[in-house]
Amino acid sequence: MSMPRPDGRRNDELRLLKMTPGVNLYAEGSVLVEMGQTRVLCTVSVEERVPPFLKDQGKGWVTAEYGMLPRATHERNSREAAKGKQTGRTQEIQRLVGRSLRSVVIPSRIGQRTLTVDCDVLQADGGTRTASINGGFVAMCLAFSQLMKAGLITQWPVADYLGAVSVGVVEGDPRLDLCYVEDSGAETDMNIVMTGKGAFVEIQGTAEEKPFSKKELDSLLSLGESGITQIIKAQKEIFMFPEPLSNDSRNA
Repeated sequence: MSMPRPDGRRNDELRLLKMTPGVNLYAEGSVLVEMGQTRVLCTVSVEERVPPFLKDQGKGWVTAEYGMLPRATHERNSREAAKGKQTGRTQEIQRLVGRSLRSVVIPSRIGQRTLTVDCDVLQADGGTRTASINGGFVAMCLAFSQLMKAGLITQWPVADYLGAVSVGVVEGDPRLDLCYVEDSGAETDMNIVMTGKGAFVEIQGTAEEKPFSKKELDSLLSLGESGITQIIKAQKEIFMFPEPLSNDSRNA
């Protein structure tokens, strides 16, 4: 018999998802994303420059930065800036967010400019990296929309929608969208990033206590796909692509 979840959800049920656009007056794109008690502020800044390795190639760049406010968790954590360096966890998460967003962007349509997606965790209750991807994607699209309205880009540069969610095996049960209590005690913990067409961008899975079976893996992937479908539906309620893409020519 399945054990009840801390918040009473079904094993295949997402936490309450809310995305509020336009929460920052100055950023080209901004979204406050809430997944249960996890809250992340995602803001996008556009700069008319590219990294040195893209100089004179006619392509743009999307990158991400991630951080947690000192009181995002139960106890205060010192700011990483005060320590003088980022933790390995922070670097790993912001690289995940950046490469996930780049997976659906067509660089040649951005022009020689960089979009930096800042993901600041206001409150953490599990799934901060997946929330950052979900909110960061919408904030990025809002920024691209501003560039199109200003005539700075002429073709929509995002090839597909993008969503992410955590899944795991907790007390023997495959569960969707883990809160912190579940995540910290999971036998298997996994983060899944997928496109709107159902292609995988990233799968991060770890057996914490005992190896997981192929059957459990299939169950977790199925749960993740179901959750991401719901997340992308919520994204579309905030922002719909302005035009259909005739092809996915990232190198065009």
